[in-house]
Amino acid sequence: MKILALESPVTGVKDESLKPHLEAEALRAWELYRQGIIREIYFAEGEHRAVLILECNSLEEAQAAIDTLPLVKEKLIIFKLLLLKPYSGFSRLFK
Repeated sequence: MKILALESPVTGVKDESLKPHLEAEALRAWELYRQGIIREIYFAEGEHRAVLILECNSLEEAQAAIDTLPLVKEKLIIFKLLLLKPYSGFSRLFK
């Protein structure tokens, strides 16, 4: 299953709080990428928010992987997870 993970800020958390964890965050993201869990990773234009595409068997598995990220563990960021399904709109063209 493909799962979209959208980072959201935590109210009251300042950017300075993130800095001590950023290297560990990048390392853990790299490990998840090498394992094939993170398939794609981006920053949203104009906002320094992470956007990830995960490949997992369930939303629960995806959440468990996200929960291993240091910034999530420290409750400095959160992710909203959305299960993606194939676009079915093309079927309207072939009645």
